[in-house]
Amino acid sequence: MDLWTAAQAVILGIVEGLTEFLPISSTGHQIIVADLLDFGGERAIAFNIIIQLGAILAVLWEFRHKVFSVVRDLPTQRNAQRFTLNLLVAFLPAVVLGVLFKEIIATYLFNPITVAAALVVGGLVILWAERRQHVVHAETVDEITWKDALKVGFAQCLAMIPGTSRSGATIIGGLLFGLSRKTATEFSFFLAMPTMVAAAVYSGYGFRQQFQIADLPVIALGFVTSFVFAMIAVRGLLKFIASHTYVAFAWYRIVFGLVILATWQFGWVDWASHG
Repeated sequence: MDLWTAAQAVILGIVEGLTEFLPISSTGHQIIVADLLDFGGERAIAFNIIIQLGAILAVLWEFRHKVFSVVRDLPTQRNAQRFTLNLLVAFLPAVVLGVLFKEIIATYLFNPITVAAALVVGGLVILWAERRQHVVHAETVDEITWKDALKVGFAQCLAMIPGTSRSGATIIGGLLFGLSRKTATEFSFFLAMPTMVAAAVYSGYGFRQQFQIADLPVIALGFVTSFVFAMIAVRGLLKFIASHTYVAFAWYRIVFGLVILATWQFGWVDWASHG
C-alpha cells in the first residue's frame, strides 16, 4: 500500500464516517470526493461497501445498551417486541424497492450532477420542514407506532436517489410524521443498522470477486477511519439537535450542491466525464 492509496483510504473513510448519519448524503459525498481523488472502478465500490460497515459498527457501539436490552427482552417484553416490529416494518419498503430499482438507479443516477441537484432539492425540503409547526405524538422511540415506522420506511426509499441522504429522508420524514427531533434522529440511527448491513451484504455478494487479499490493509485503514469519524458524527449530532434545528445542514446542502452545479455549468470541472 503506497502513500497515495493510504491517503485515499483515509480521506474516503473520513467522508463516510462524517456524512453517513448526517442529513447531507454520504453516497453523494463519496461519489464527488472519489471522482476528485480519481478513486473508481469496481474494487473501489467493494472498498466503499466495507467502510460503510465501519460506520454502522459505530452506531451499534454507541447504542449497544439499547440493542442489548431489546435482544434480552425480546421474548418477554412488549416494548422490545414492538420496537423490533417497527424496525422490520420500516426496513421492508427499502428491501422491496431497492431490489426492483437498484440497477436502474445505479446506471442512470450515480453521477455528480444528479447528486448536486438532489443535495439542493433536499436542502430546500429540510428548510420547508423545519418551518412547519411540528405536532409531536412520539417523544421516544418506544412510543412509535407501526404506522409511523411504515411512513419512515417509505421516506427512506427516497434515499435510493444519490444525494438525497438516507438519514436526511428518515429524520425529516420522522419530523413530518409526528416524531420528536430526538426520536426521529435515534430511530434513523436504529433503522440504519438493518438497512446498511443488508445493503452491504447484497452489494458485497455482487462484487465478491473484487475483494482481494492484497487490498486488506487499505480496506482496514478505511474501515477504522470510518468507524472513528462516524462515532464523532453520531455523538456530535445528538448533542447538536438538543438545542438546534437541521437548518444549518439544509444550507450546507444547498451551497455544496450549487457549487458543484456551478463548476459544471461554467466548465471548471468536467463532471460529465466522471461517475
